[in-house]
Amino acid sequence: MPGVDLSGKVAIITGAAQGQGAAEARLFADLGARVVLTDVLVDKGREVAAAIGDSARFLHHDVSDESGWAAAVDTAVSEFGRLDVLVNNAAICKVVPLTEQTADGFDQMFRVNLLGAFLGIKAVVEPMKAAGGGSIVNISSQAGVQGLAGYTAYGASKWGLRGMSKVAAIELGPLGIRVNTVYPGMIDTPMIAHLDVERGPGGHPGAPLTRVGTPEEVAEVVAFLASDASSYITGADLTVDGGASAGRIPVTPTHSS
Repeated sequence: MPGVDLSGKVAIITGAAQGQGAAEARLFADLGARVVLTDVLVDKGREVAAAIGDSARFLHHDVSDESGWAAAVDTAVSEFGRLDVLVNNAAICKVVPLTEQTADGFDQMFRVNLLGAFLGIKAVVEPMKAAGGGSIVNISSQAGVQGLAGYTAYGASKWGLRGMSKVAAIELGPLGIRVNTVYPGMIDTPMIAHLDVERGPGGHPGAPLTRVGTPEEVAEVVAFLASDASSYITGADLTVDGGASAGRIPVTPTHSS
């Protein structure tokens, strides 16, 4: 099987100013891609793009704004000549019990996490068709494969993304556009700053691998799905959660003689 090679590909990665998005952008560039990084965090986004160099551009972009998507696509095509990959990575997360979740808060999370991805998918279809096909990678969450207390709005948005990805894979497959979904678990990014967890072995006993993951480990999976090494994969769900969604770690049985 060929290795992961993104030479000649042009990608848009949203939420790329920090965390998983920044790791994805750096890895994509290392693998030969040219990358448009987008985010609402302007200073951090510019810093990441500058560190990557000539193969990267940064654009301020609110993913819930349809006109912003047109600008992102225009940047990719005008700067690099084509568009092959979209990584819908941008998301917001607030842990709120169901009975305390407001309608406005619910709507805000849906606008960024689900509507934003929907607008992105629509925006890239034509340029990907012109490029002869493409790959869309939607970043969901462990909260998109199982219920997690306190994540009513976030989880609903990520379950919605899961369903939308399936439909998009079916409708866009005949155009040569693949759509797959990645489900990160507890990853060492600013999004888990509110959680009291330790890094390193044993820091995440809720996962069979017993540790928090790194953004780079998620980026490797995303790069594979963006590359031609995954050319016959679409509509797939890939969890990157240390096994947390597989179930609870069982108590080690004792054996009597």
